[in-house]
Amino acid sequence: MAEQFGHRLLAWYSDHGRDLPWRHTRDPYHILVSEIMLQQTRAGRALRYLASFLEVFPDLRTLAEAPLDRVLKMWPGMGYHARAGHLHAAAQIILKNHQGQVPCGLEALRALPGVGYNAAASVASLACGEAWPVLDGNAIRVLCRVFQLQADPRSHAQHGRLLALAKTLLPAAQAGSFNQALMDLGALICRPSAPQCPRCPLSAICEGFASGDPASLPRLSPRQPRPHYDIAAGIIWRGERFLIAQRRPGGFLGGLWEFPGGKREQGESLEQCLRREIMEELGIRIRVDGPFMNLKHGYKHFRFTLHAFQCTYLRGRPRTIGCAAYRWIQIEELQNYALPWADQKLAAVLRTRVRG
Repeated sequence: MAEQFGHRLLAWYSDHGRDLPWRHTRDPYHILVSEIMLQQTRAGRALRYLASFLEVFPDLRTLAEAPLDRVLKMWPGMGYHARAGHLHAAAQIILKNHQGQVPCGLEALRALPGVGYNAAASVASLACGEAWPVLDGNAIRVLCRVFQLQADPRSHAQHGRLLALAKTLLPAAQAGSFNQALMDLGALICRPSAPQCPRCPLSAICEGFASGDPASLPRLSPRQPRPHYDIAAGIIWRGERFLIAQRRPGGFLGGLWEFPGGKREQGESLEQCLRREIMEELGIRIRVDGPFMNLKHGYKHFRFTLHAFQCTYLRGRPRTIGCAAYRWIQIEELQNYALPWADQKLAAVLRTRVRG
């Protein structure tokens, strides 16, 4: 079965595989950048940013020695900005501990910030020719359908079984091509809904297809609903300048700049929340003058409504109590700072209203 699986898959891939830039190089740095960009991001979206990122940071030393702010500024639209911080930190570690050469060993790669098993296996198999299977969502879907695996692949036990199965199927001499082929098959043919089974090279050996209902696999347990939070943020004016704060590195959205504020606690009004958060984060007192705008956004684990207020600085010397840094800036200076998505939208409206 393993030989038949691999032969059919690789024959299909040679004719129908996607033409993606990271498949035209064995440069482990370029492949590592690609893999970090592809985490929780579709290939088409990553493609729009990869070339420009590598133009600015063509090699690992350039990336490692660049300021984090500059790296974050090259990550707009990609989302999950922690990946940019992790990639920057990984480059610095490689420069210091690996003589500037991306390591090939799976465990050495996994020890780098932001590099999980799949990214490490991709770099090891594509750049170094090592035999490690990659189990992204596309690959998992194909395996669950071909072998009619019923358990939730997100469970630890079932994921271990899938990894063991993938290892038995992996042709050691063609590990990189096999991994890419399996992911392409899931992306192009064995899609989450309406799979194109008549066009699939594995349909003759696919138990899910034989059952008549391949789209029912994989069987995923319902996710818990994402919690929702109300967040108050302040445009805090002192004359013609307003205050922005930088989130601490390493945490959620680490290194990005934002209009300061935070999550409303039970029993608080939004105005009370904002005054408390500004005192806890920066040690200053403000007057909340009135609402500016609201917007909704969500991340993988939670959703939120951002309530922005126009505010006036009253007294106190700003301190970095709950942030990494702060700046008093004018509206035209905002373009110099990397902001999270919600703050980008807030900044765009602010520019329009100030200029209007």
